[in-house]
Amino acid sequence: MQIRRKSACSSVLVLCLVQLLCFGVVASSERGEDREAMVREQILARGVKDPTTLTAMRTVPRHLFVPESMSQHAYQDRPLPIGHGQTISQPFIVAFMTEIIKPGPGRKILEIGTGSGYQAAILAATGAQVYSIEIIPPLADSAALRLKQLGFTDVKTKSADGYYGWQEHAPFDAIIVTAAAEFIPPPLIEQLAESGLMIIPVGSPFFVQTLMLLQKRDGKTISTNLMPVRFVPFKRVAEE
Repeated sequence: MQIRRKSACSSVLVLCLVQLLCFGVVASSERGEDREAMVREQILARGVKDPTTLTAMRTVPRHLFVPESMSQHAYQDRPLPIGHGQTISQPFIVAFMTEIIKPGPGRKILEIGTGSGYQAAILAATGAQVYSIEIIPPLADSAALRLKQLGFTDVKTKSADGYYGWQEHAPFDAIIVTAAAEFIPPPLIEQLAESGLMIIPVGSPFFVQTLMLLQKRDGKTISTNLMPVRFVPFKRVAEE
């Protein structure tokens, strides 16, 4: 039984690496030891075990998705500022949210809150088809350029109000929201495919929020509270 498990796990890892190469993404060897320590100490140790997610976390160069002044802290267990009042989530949260929505080849995923593009890159590295929306134009532009330069050319991005989702590409197998909303935007629920999964932090932006998982079944949503979290507020165009 042990031999079979190792063989299956090895096959998944090989598949993930092949996917990275197919997308034109070259796993950076720079700071590879930092990424390995990050996965071992912050992610595996807290229960994230999905091989596809772990491979993506090991290969995507997180230090290239933060400001140069923050690069030395890129693999630490904490969120980091990326400008415009926004942050890149701590590695564990990125991995946890990725594992929960079961990404992989053939799955279409909508991300609300591109930020620096790191979460979108992790999702794309699993083989998923990624659509990402960022409301702050300078962040949207820089993330799009960064993703292209790093080989994630199939990630589609745009600057818009994420509340309305991306109707022309719906339905989505999964939706991941990386900003705290006081309620779940109805358009996102409508754009979620049958049996689709949505993970979103819900609550006041000034207090601890609840990370929630929603699944659509027979047109209705079933929700599960996962853990307390702290995310930046869900911004709307009206706030600009």
